[in-house]
Amino acid sequence: MTTTVDIVIVNWNAGALLRRSIESIAAHGGSRVAKVVVVDNGSTDGSDDVDVEGVPLEIVRTGRNLGFGKACNIGVARGTAPFVLFFNPDAELAAGTIDAALDYMTSPAGQGVGVCGIRLVDEDGHAHRHCARFPTARTFLGNSLGLTRALKRWFPPVLMVDFDHLADRSVDHVMGAFYLMPRRVFDEVGGFDEDFFVYLEDLDLSARVKAAGYRIEYLSGLVAYHKQGGTSEKVKAHRLFYSLKSNAVYVAKHLPPAAAATVIGVTYLVEPLSRTVRGVLRASPEEVWFTWRGFGMLYRDLPATLSTLRSIAKRRRSERIPLGERP
Repeated sequence: MTTTVDIVIVNWNAGALLRRSIESIAAHGGSRVAKVVVVDNGSTDGSDDVDVEGVPLEIVRTGRNLGFGKACNIGVARGTAPFVLFFNPDAELAAGTIDAALDYMTSPAGQGVGVCGIRLVDEDGHAHRHCARFPTARTFLGNSLGLTRALKRWFPPVLMVDFDHLADRSVDHVMGAFYLMPRRVFDEVGGFDEDFFVYLEDLDLSARVKAAGYRIEYLSGLVAYHKQGGTSEKVKAHRLFYSLKSNAVYVAKHLPPAAAATVIGVTYLVEPLSRTVRGVLRASPEEVWFTWRGFGMLYRDLPATLSTLRSIAKRRRSERIPLGERP
């Protein structure tokens, strides 16, 4: 019996990009695609009305922006195929990619693989440097202090920029723009953590997949197009806010408590100053503006963030107590 996959796409005002993404699935997915589930997070640009012939398409309209991870969990629940592919609305499949990826995952070489990623390229065919290492406290501190580029040896970046992405290899993480995994593994590790609204939720999932004993593999011979573009200044401020909040959630989950507290303290107290200095040195009032707008949102959200962090700390303490000794 032919192995099939459900493709989950989270859409938020992707415009014409979403249609092109689904058209690429219609052209290159074939009978291996059991279902395409588009979870629309309250789009206002009409992109949720997309309809493409030849695709088993379901649109789930949430009515509001629930965040990426929660939308993905909703999408997964709408299908039953043995594999799930998380696919960005700004990505497009190439011929043979789905067939080859599924054939790999069901081959002897794919046994024990929890996530498969592929080479993502721009319109000129250049590979994006998107594979990543799990971050340490120094990774986050380097970003907060603006030292990552100048002192990569001491403050290593998350992205594997030293890897040309032209060879197959095992990695810690592959970008969620093309993120293929067995449904049973997704269910085993509990799916996406909805404490993350957007950013790092896929990295967190990869960490849990590897902790469960599975490999994460990058295949350079399989290709998908992935558009990466800029945003308005208003969206940049929101992106900064969500990124900073996700950093706090990630370190609270994965770093030792003292290291997590240090990273969070530097993020909230020092990073706005280092970003401001950087904006001034670049003669960019726009950068200074969206920095303080983003941090303003972060500070206003502090009560909600603290509640989430306390919940994470409580879960971590519970996990260290043997089951028979838990209250």
